[in-house]
Amino acid sequence: MTTPAGPVAVYVPRDAAALSMGAEAVAEAIRHEASRRGASVRLIRNGSRGLLWLEPLVEVATPEGRIAYGPVAAADVAGLFDAGFLRGGAHPLGHGPTEEIDYLKHQERLTFARCGVIDPLSIEDYRAHGGGLGLEKALAMAQAEVIATVTESGLRGRGGAGFPTGLKWKTVLEAEAPQKYVCCNADEGDSGTFADRMIMEGDPFLLIEGMTICALAVGATRGYVYIRSEYPHAIDTFRQAVAKAYEAGWLGDSVHGHARTFHLEVRVGAGAYICGEETSMLESLEGKRGVVRVKPPVPALEGLFGRPTAINNVLTLTSVPVILARGAAFYRDYGMGRSRGTQPFQLAGNIRRGGLVEKAFGISLADLIYRFGGGSATGRPIRAVQVGGPLGAYIPPGQFGMAKDYETFAAHGAMVGHGGIVAFDDSVDMAAQARFALEFCAEESCGKCTPCRIGAVRGVEVMDRIVGGVDRQNNVALLRDLCAVMADGSLCAMGGLTPQPVLSALQHFPEDFQRQPVARAAE
Repeated sequence: MTTPAGPVAVYVPRDAAALSMGAEAVAEAIRHEASRRGASVRLIRNGSRGLLWLEPLVEVATPEGRIAYGPVAAADVAGLFDAGFLRGGAHPLGHGPTEEIDYLKHQERLTFARCGVIDPLSIEDYRAHGGGLGLEKALAMAQAEVIATVTESGLRGRGGAGFPTGLKWKTVLEAEAPQKYVCCNADEGDSGTFADRMIMEGDPFLLIEGMTICALAVGATRGYVYIRSEYPHAIDTFRQAVAKAYEAGWLGDSVHGHARTFHLEVRVGAGAYICGEETSMLESLEGKRGVVRVKPPVPALEGLFGRPTAINNVLTLTSVPVILARGAAFYRDYGMGRSRGTQPFQLAGNIRRGGLVEKAFGISLADLIYRFGGGSATGRPIRAVQVGGPLGAYIPPGQFGMAKDYETFAAHGAMVGHGGIVAFDDSVDMAAQARFALEFCAEESCGKCTPCRIGAVRGVEVMDRIVGGVDRQNNVALLRDLCAVMADGSLCAMGGLTPQPVLSALQHFPEDFQRQPVARAAE
C-alpha cells in the first residue's frame, strides 16, 4: 500500500490518562516507524476525547474525517502501518470515524466540544474551532448585560453546591472595592473525577477565556487558578497556555486590544482535600494553612486578601464562553427544571467503559452506567454507585432510574457534586465503605470545628464496634446521632456531608452492618 502524498496528521493524546497507558511510547513508535518507511507524518499531541477505556486513542486525519484506533500500544504501531492506517485502513484496533463511536456520538458536548480535537497549546487551532467568540461578545457588552446573560442561561456552580452563577457575579460587581479578584478552584480532589484535568490539559484557552469574561463582568483585574499538586501535566500545560495568552495579547493591560486589564497566575496546592472548599483555598492562596473560614462574610464580599472575589470551579467557568457565544436561550434549552445546560459526568470505579460523558441534565443513572459505561468491568451485577465524590451518597440499583439533576438528587438525599460516578459490583462491603468515609474525613479535616474534627474520629471507633459485633443496636443508634451532629454543626461541607455516604449505606445496605465478625487467626 502506498503512503498518501503530503504529511498526514496523526493525533496522539498528551493527556495524563493516555500518558499513564503508554502514549509517549506510542508517539515515539509512530515517529520511528514513519521515518523508517519514508512516510510523511505530522504528529499532533492533543488532549483526550474522554474515552478512557480506549487510551491511548490514536486518530488519523483522512478526507472522510478522523479515524480512531485504540487502545494502541507501541508494539501495535508497525501493524497499523502495515494495515494502511495513514489512509484509515481497517485494523482490529480500528473504530471507524471518531465522531461515530457510540460513546461519543450520543453526547451533547458544549464545554468539551474541542477537547481531544485541537492542539491544546495552539491559539490558532482554538480560534479555528470557535474559541474566543464568547469573549469577543463580552467585550462589546456592559458588565450588567454579561451577568444578565449568564443568569438567564440558568448556569449553576458545577463544583457541587449548585449556586446560581449569575447571582454570585452580580454580588461581586455591586461590591465597592479598589481591587477585585477572580479565583478558579481547580483543586479537583473528589474520587472518580477528572473533568477539570481534562480541560486544563486538552483545552486550556477555554478556561482562560471563561475567567477573562468573569473578570470583565465583575470588575476584577487579577485572577488565580488554584491547581492541585497531583496534576503536574495540567500545571505544565496551563502555565504554557497562560504564557501564550500573554504573548497574543489575550491577557495583560490591554485584553484583545481593549482598554481592559486582566492578569492571570497559576498557584499550586499542597495536596489538602479541604482546599477544595472555597474559603480554605483562599487561605492557601494567601500563603496560610488551608483552614475553613467562618461565613458570613461570603467571599463575594470579603474574599482573597479581604477583597470581593468571584470563586468558581473549572466546569462553571468553562461553561460561560458558549453561553456568551450562542446566547442564554441556547444553553438554557438543555437540561430540565432548575438544572440547565450540560454536566460532564465522569464514570469510574468498577465500570467497563470509564470516561467522560457530557449530557444535558435529566439523563438517568441507568443510562450513564449501562448505555455509556457498559456495566461493571468484572461482569458482576453493579450493587451501588457513589455520586458526588467521597462524601456523596451510595445509590442502590432501585434508584438508578432517577434523573441526574440537582433537585431530584437532593430529594433522594444525594448530590450531583462535580459529576463523578464511581461504580461497585456485588462484592463490595458497604459497611467498610461507610467506615472509609469517616476515616477519610478524620484524615482530611482542617480541624477547625469540633463536629468534624472529633466526630469523624469517634465515628470510626463506633463503626469498628458495629463491624465487630459489639452492642450493634445501640452503636448504630449512636452512629446516627453522631451523623446528625456532624451534618448540623460542621462549619463546611467536609464534616457536613460525611454523614451522607454513612447514612445511605445504612439505609440501603443494612445487611452489611449485621454480618458476623470474622475471627482473626491466632498469630
